[in-house]
Amino acid sequence: MTTERRADAVVLTLSGELDHDTAEPLREALGLHIRQGARRILVDCGPLGFCDSTGLNVLLHARLAALESGGRIELAALRPPVARMFEITGAYSVFQVYAGVEEALADERPA
Repeated sequence: MTTERRADAVVLTLSGELDHDTAEPLREALGLHIRQGARRILVDCGPLGFCDSTGLNVLLHARLAALESGGRIELAALRPPVARMFEITGAYSVFQVYAGVEEALADERPA
């Protein structure tokens, strides 16, 4: 995972697999940015090849925490295997999902 500040967003780029064994760094990073007052966290899933229920739950819990603090978590560049997990579980409908990072950053909706 890499972290970058771009425009009005914190961009977390995930790669490899997001599962029980790899979810903790994402949980910690999301929690840190939410506690620090980030209004917009964009999770770039372009390089992510797999996401299991643990990874999905990390994102869902962080989404609720961000909403409670006046922020939001958005997703970009979901590849088919990852998008399928979100579609099957219905989680796709609770996130703002963009085709790519640049499209997301061009969307200037207020936090």
